[in-house]
Amino acid sequence: MTTMKSCYKALLIDLDGTIYHGDTPIEGASALIKQLKEQQWQYRFVTNNSSATPEQVAARLNRMGIAAEPGDVCTSAQATAHYIAANKPGANVLVIGEHGLRQALQDNGMTLVDEQPDVVVQGIDREFTYEKGAKAVQAIRDGALFIMTNPDLLLPANGGFIPGAGSIGAMLKAASGIEPVVIGKPSRILIQYALDQLECGSEQALVIGDNMLTDIRSGVEAGCDTVLLYTGLTTPDNVDEYRKLSGCEPTYCYFDLAELAEALQQ
Repeated sequence: MTTMKSCYKALLIDLDGTIYHGDTPIEGASALIKQLKEQQWQYRFVTNNSSATPEQVAARLNRMGIAAEPGDVCTSAQATAHYIAANKPGANVLVIGEHGLRQALQDNGMTLVDEQPDVVVQGIDREFTYEKGAKAVQAIRDGALFIMTNPDLLLPANGGFIPGAGSIGAMLKAASGIEPVVIGKPSRILIQYALDQLECGSEQALVIGDNMLTDIRSGVEAGCDTVLLYTGLTTPDNVDEYRKLSGCEPTYCYFDLAELAEALQQ
């Protein structure tokens, strides 16, 4: 009998909209992670969030009753730092971003500078100013490599939405006339980083998420099978619209985490 465990080696699991909404765990999240540990699945929580360190993400999950270690987490900040280390080792980097991004860059041997950078890296920055934007645009126009951690235009916050990293990136892109290298979902770069951490081929992994435009699209781009959950952005009512917008199809689709857990159990 063919089972999920016989077909796949690892799971790459989205967080916001899949495991939690803001600071509230989604029903079945804790039980699912407990089951994955018992069944000895390899997995990573894969998030576009560049503002938090893996330690902070794991602590947040544990506060919600979801067991997590820093090593379970792959962030767009980590993948960004890894990408720069591989392509411009020891680079001088101008950063528009928060603690998680700065820490990841420094941990990978980058020097953070305000002038004449080799690379401009931009993520979410809730203290973004016109002056920061002007410096970044000038550096990009002068030839610095432009990297965006993730293209999310909006972030959920307190029942509504706030501008995300992609909103800042859209301004830098418009002003500089340069397309950035995008690291986070829907790019395959973040997914490939997580696969490398697990020493897992794309054909052996399942990408799990609630967003057709980011989670499912990135999985398809990376050559992975995918699981769409109706726990967040995508719902039975809008899934046809998101199929058209994303231009892709999930391999599997489940209503909630309980259905996913049952499928993985078989």
